[in-house]
Amino acid sequence: MTAPEDSTAQFCRKALELLGPRGFTCDPDLLEPWLTDWRGRFSGKALGLASPGSTEEVATFVKLCGQFAIPIVPQGGNSGMSGGATPDNSGQTVLLSLRRMDQVRSFDPDGKQIVCEAGLILQNLHEMVEREALRFPLTLGGKGSATVGGLISTNAGGTQVLQHGTMRAQVLGIEAVLADGQVFDSLTSLKKDNRGFDLKQLLIGSEGTLGIVTAATLRLLPATGDRIVAWVGLENIAAARSLLVHFEEKLTQQLEGFEVIPAHCLKSVLDHLPQARPPLKPQHPWNALIELVAMPGEIDALRDKAETCLAAAMEGGLVADTVIAANETQAEEFWALRDAIAPAERAIGPAMQHDISVPVAAMPEFIEAAIASVEAQFPGVTGVAFGHLGDGNVHFHVLAPENAVRGEWEDTSGKQVSRFVHDLVSQWGGSISAEHGIGQMKRDELGRLGDPVALSLMRNVKLALDPAGLLNPGKLVPLAPDVVNP
Repeated sequence: MTAPEDSTAQFCRKALELLGPRGFTCDPDLLEPWLTDWRGRFSGKALGLASPGSTEEVATFVKLCGQFAIPIVPQGGNSGMSGGATPDNSGQTVLLSLRRMDQVRSFDPDGKQIVCEAGLILQNLHEMVEREALRFPLTLGGKGSATVGGLISTNAGGTQVLQHGTMRAQVLGIEAVLADGQVFDSLTSLKKDNRGFDLKQLLIGSEGTLGIVTAATLRLLPATGDRIVAWVGLENIAAARSLLVHFEEKLTQQLEGFEVIPAHCLKSVLDHLPQARPPLKPQHPWNALIELVAMPGEIDALRDKAETCLAAAMEGGLVADTVIAANETQAEEFWALRDAIAPAERAIGPAMQHDISVPVAAMPEFIEAAIASVEAQFPGVTGVAFGHLGDGNVHFHVLAPENAVRGEWEDTSGKQVSRFVHDLVSQWGGSISAEHGIGQMKRDELGRLGDPVALSLMRNVKLALDPAGLLNPGKLVPLAPDVVNP
């Protein structure tokens, strides 16, 4: 007699029947690359990997998971920073990859809108709209792997937030599959729509805990004629803040990026990329990377204004030295130095990375005070801060002491470091997650430091939209105080 089929085997059989061999697999070798986040901080197990090819397949698959009480972990490019797309160790969850759903459903160059599926890679989106003299005004270092769905689910930021806002500001409409398999279709964009709650905004930034984003309508902007990229040497972070204010006063509409990079980060990148060269010699304690954009035909006038602005800053003692990229190749080289900071520091050894924000005006003082406090509290560590000074968001990394063992230090002393940093951020009226999301890495810290009323509302919304708790369990939404952490 044939042994009765257990429920897990029955689920896998039905999933394979539904999605076909291309759309569902339990092969451990095919699952392995998607079980660990790109930083190597979080790993888990999964009973299968679903890769549906349409919204209809996503909806039907979600219904199947509901029938068998199988939790779902949605995954885009697996390039998140907070473990939000990594399964737990139970082996009872299923990964739901949106990477096959990468089509453009419609493109309206005149209306400056595009409707695309969640699996479309950001870099491919950039290249596609550029051919129509348009641009999508959000970019980041992981643009070659980050997907539209992942960017929406985490409300990603990037280097153009200063002028254009986070992903939330770029989404005009959204399509998502809810926990019961219903499809929420709000792709049509309306400039004015006052029919109650803006539900798409609820889904943006929810990290797959309230619904699975399958498509979106995105806003586009006219392509710029060219850009001016300057690398500026500074004596301290306070000078960087003053320089930012100077540019905001003189070139508000043209200023798209203002990044700060300390000497430590630059040295890490130069050591990591042997072909890279420092933009300025001698090097300086701090650097600012500034990007200005011009409309077609206005680049020469903008260059003159940029040179005048920098000259005035130098005469006023804000700037120690500066160089403006002579061409697009050099501009890309400047940005490559900024984009390589994270992998360069990862190569050095263990570190705790904190994606934090405080009020913009307070950022210089916070950086100096926080680095001093962390290094005094934890002898041997090195604190570094870099990133998007213009929007009050920096990446505050604490590098482990020499000879610290990767994996061990993060799980012991590193956790104490992060708790200390998050306490400092809260004391300064800031946020422990500025653009990378909460995921599983910061869930408990959000529960510890978050406003009780806001946390209660989050739990109630989660319960209302996903009563069985099957959508990305263990991520984003902190447990209630009386619930024991599983």
